Amino acid sequence: MANEEERPAHGRGRGRIYDLITDTTGDTPLVRLDRLAAMKEVRAKLLAKLEFFNPMGSVKDRIGVAMVDALEASGRIRPGATTLIEPTSGNTGIALAFVAAARGYRLILVMPETMSVERRKMLKLLGAELVLTEGRNGMRG
Repeated sequence: MANEEERPAHGRGRGRIYDLITDTTGDTPLVRLDRLAAMKEVRAKLLAKLEFFNPMGSVKDRIGVAMVDALEASGRIRPGATTLIEPTSGNTGIALAFVAAARGYRLILVMPETMSVERRKMLKLLGAELVLTEGRNGMRG
C-alpha cells in the first residue's frame, strides 16, 4: 500500500462546481509511469503531468491565466474596459484568447500570416481579433 504522501489525492478539481472556466486551469494530475520505468530499466520514479487536462489542453493555459490574473490584481486591466494586445505565434495566443473570452476582454493578436488557417480559425472562434504581419518577417513583422 502506498504511504500517505503517495496516495492519490482528490484535488480541488474533482467534484467541484466553478464560477469561471479559467478557475479550472492548473491542479492537473500526476500519474506514475512504473511500467515504463521498469521496461526502460530506469531506477527513478517517473511521473507524467497531465497538462492536457487544462481547459484548452495546454500548459500555456496556466500562462494565459497567470498573466491576466496579475494584471487584474494590480488594477491595470478591467473586463469590458481594457483591450489586450499581444504578439503571438503559438499556444500562448490561444490561452490568452480563451481567458479573454471567459472574462470579457477584447483581445487583438498580432501574428505572422504564415500561421496555419486552423490556428487562425481557433483564435477567431475564441473571439480574438487578428492582425496579420508579413510572414517573411517572422515575429518581427
